[in-house]
Amino acid sequence: MRNLIETWKYPAILLFGIGIANISGWIYFIALNLIVLKATGSALAVSGLYVVRTLASLCTGAWSGSLIDRLNKRTLMITLDLARAGLIALLPLYDATWYLYLMVFVIQMAGAVFGPASGTYVTKLIPPDRRQRFNSLNALIGSGAFLIGPAIAGMLFMAGSPSTAIYINAAALLVSGVLTLFMPNLEDDKGSVMQERMSWAMIRQDWREVIGFYARSKHVLAVIMLFSAVMVVMASAVDSLEAAFAKVVLGLSERDYGLLVSVAGAGIIAGASVNALLAARVPAIRLIGLGTPGVCVGYLIYACSTEFMGGAAGFFILAFFLAFANTGYATFYQNHIPVDMMGRIGSVNGFVESLLVMAATILIGAAAEAASMQSVVLAGVIFMTLLGGSLSAYLLWPKRGGQATEAA
Repeated sequence: MRNLIETWKYPAILLFGIGIANISGWIYFIALNLIVLKATGSALAVSGLYVVRTLASLCTGAWSGSLIDRLNKRTLMITLDLARAGLIALLPLYDATWYLYLMVFVIQMAGAVFGPASGTYVTKLIPPDRRQRFNSLNALIGSGAFLIGPAIAGMLFMAGSPSTAIYINAAALLVSGVLTLFMPNLEDDKGSVMQERMSWAMIRQDWREVIGFYARSKHVLAVIMLFSAVMVVMASAVDSLEAAFAKVVLGLSERDYGLLVSVAGAGIIAGASVNALLAARVPAIRLIGLGTPGVCVGYLIYACSTEFMGGAAGFFILAFFLAFANTGYATFYQNHIPVDMMGRIGSVNGFVESLLVMAATILIGAAAEAASMQSVVLAGVIFMTLLGGSLSAYLLWPKRGGQATEAA
């Protein structure tokens, strides 16, 4: 028992901090939408928040990896948590649209840097033989936050206002930053000040090194490209029409749509629970190879539906397999990306993904205006399924991708 406690002491603290951040993130997300809607009275202004968030990720992804890999990750995480807590606390002070957009832009930029920094720190902290278990528990915590966060937000709105929920989020990030102070410093040789000045020459050289790594590791590139195309780019584009699809094609009321989202929540909890029990016994590539097409099948059932039961079945299936795919991918990524380049590679990946997400979302939105919404969503999901099937075949083919990626 003493050995177990010693082994999982720091991972448990980290998971607790992640749980707090995930729950508060949902509270912030819902509260922010309500604040913007109240200030502007426009649903379009709320949609603009998503554009601002994507633009912030684009503006950060090109250079943030150069910063992350040259700084102490623990110090950077603490600084970003405290900075975001302060900025979020300032959000409710003024309700002008430009002010809200500007603050969200800066907060999202900090979040875009925090993601790769924390990912690198987790990889350094968790030994390879425990990463898959950690990732499965992280997926379970994330699924719980998906249900608990909105529920807490609803109770806060009944008791107070969206501004109260915003302050709760700021406090949660403050707690997360303080918890990180108790984590070990894994980079004694790195401080909070860069030893060399950041320049365009440095950023260009870092991009060359990332491209060089992918040129040498084509199997890793294939997995990352296909997984991102399915689970990030196409999923985001299809999800952008989710509410409209539910009302126009499935004919759901707002109450029924809420029930549909609850079904997805049940699927996430069920899948994450099974994944937490099985993940340590199943190789990462099999989790990706089986989880990704499972998600695609769920989307396909959803896209072919014309009533509630079909949409609910699709939602449950895709949500169920999400944890398997994400846990497998997180473990694969940690085991195959050099930790000293993880910040740069993660940032470059995020930059490219943001570009493709924006292009795919605009394309599928424009197509839905010009043609039948169901036919457009179905076409997008079929393309998504073809990519998911290709990834699964590549990983599970005995003498090709599966063995190569395990040896990479």
